[in-house]
Amino acid sequence: MLPIAMVGGAVFYKWIGYLTFLSPYLIFTMLFITYCKLKITDFKPNKFEMTLLLAQILLAAMAYGVTFFWNRTLAEGVFICFFIPTATAAPVITSMLGGSISKVATYSLMCNAVVAVAGPLIFAAIGEHSEITFFESFKLILSQVFPLIIMPLALALILRYCLPKIHSKIVGMQQLSFYLWAVSLFIVVGSCMSFAIQNWTPDATWTIILLALGALIACLIQFKLGRIIGGKFGDRVSGGQGLGQKNTVLAVWLALAYLNPMASLAPASYVAWQNIINSWQLMRHQNRMEALKMKSGKETI
Repeated sequence: MLPIAMVGGAVFYKWIGYLTFLSPYLIFTMLFITYCKLKITDFKPNKFEMTLLLAQILLAAMAYGVTFFWNRTLAEGVFICFFIPTATAAPVITSMLGGSISKVATYSLMCNAVVAVAGPLIFAAIGEHSEITFFESFKLILSQVFPLIIMPLALALILRYCLPKIHSKIVGMQQLSFYLWAVSLFIVVGSCMSFAIQNWTPDATWTIILLALGALIACLIQFKLGRIIGGKFGDRVSGGQGLGQKNTVLAVWLALAYLNPMASLAPASYVAWQNIINSWQLMRHQNRMEALKMKSGKETI
């Protein structure tokens, strides 16, 4: 289903604009269903989240420093692929893969808060548009991110304690998140395809290729390093999704607001790379689960 959703989004990109308004509602619903599995005591920041956050900041700084003197646009594009916070949908995919929802949700809250505070200062230093003030940027980032993180979490916790019967029914609907994510993926890929085509010019072809390759390298590094860090804390899935799955919509907006607009094609490419990896991981996980069921069935017989 996921590869079909991605191909469908790419094929029907011309008409995807009619559906983009659905994205925040889909993300909100996915998170609400997933967060119903959590308790307030599950949110406990520890060394796992702090290690991921430190890795994210160091990778962003190193990527910018290594590529700046070669190609500034590439440096800006790759930097934002590392620096941008975890995707709001990351807890959903983590849940599907059998990882810890609470760890990824906690890390998502932490890194989004850090980016909201540090982002305007950093982009003012390295960016090309200084007319946006710190407080304007801070407010815009908060308005883009936090309603989709805090509100579904608050609603899920209210239901848990006030309407437990309804809450328990929603907990049993976790599979619905997968189908909502497939629809969301269809819309996001179509939007990014449309964005890339609109910004393409013959003179910029080489830069676009470099930005796409830079995004691929950034994606592979973060998923791999995240899984390595997660393995140190007994949860490779949560580490990989926390560090690797990014809020690319916010990344594109920040690149257009602060950086060379061409740099926004890096996070736009990152959408395809991270969802190819997610699709592969989900198919692998499903095959593994089916193999375990068959094995347990044979043993029972």
